[in-house]
Amino acid sequence: MWRQSMQHKFPFRLYLVISEDSCPKCNFMDVAEQAISGGVDIVQLREKTAVTAQFLDKALRLQDRLSRYRVPLIINDNLEVAMQSSAFGIHVGNSDISPTHVRSAWKDCRSLGYSIEYLEQLENEDTQASDCLGISPVFQTPTKNDTVTEWGIQGIEEIRSRTDKPLIAIGNMNVQNAREAIKAGADCIAVVSAICGADNPAKAAYEIRNQIEKA
Repeated sequence: MWRQSMQHKFPFRLYLVISEDSCPKCNFMDVAEQAISGGVDIVQLREKTAVTAQFLDKALRLQDRLSRYRVPLIINDNLEVAMQSSAFGIHVGNSDISPTHVRSAWKDCRSLGYSIEYLEQLENEDTQASDCLGISPVFQTPTKNDTVTEWGIQGIEEIRSRTDKPLIAIGNMNVQNAREAIKAGADCIAVVSAICGADNPAKAAYEIRNQIEKA
């Protein structure tokens, strides 16, 4: 049983997406720990440039740290690392391994996330195979420059009207826009720079979580 009840399909509200490179001011594991103290309740490790052995080493160390707080670990687009680290789940994009492949290869996956870049994706079998959907990006961000659609708040509303799957808003999300995104239909806010680059990750996470709860 995780820190929050799993009675809902996706009970998490503040989602930290982290990598070593995204944390210029502090060790990435310390940032994750501080962010949890501020209200983060799920963490995704995204290491796009690391070879699998390096990625796995970081995942195992982060998994050990997160387990102290009963916070689940999600792995970005590396099924081998996700399985070997006993992660809670995996998140994949439109050009990554497919959710249908993940379902067939990893029977123990407890959370399968899929990034939506086109409305047409909502009708495909990969969306049906997924547990939750990432609206990516809500706003353009320098941390991810290979995206297609900038959804904006209206995009969240449009996707919410077309699916009942849990929605994770990601892309330049911060304390100024988190509340608006939740009110538009997002279930969870995913944050990178606003927490990883903050002087005080715990305070940054707390302020964003406060806006989520107000919504």
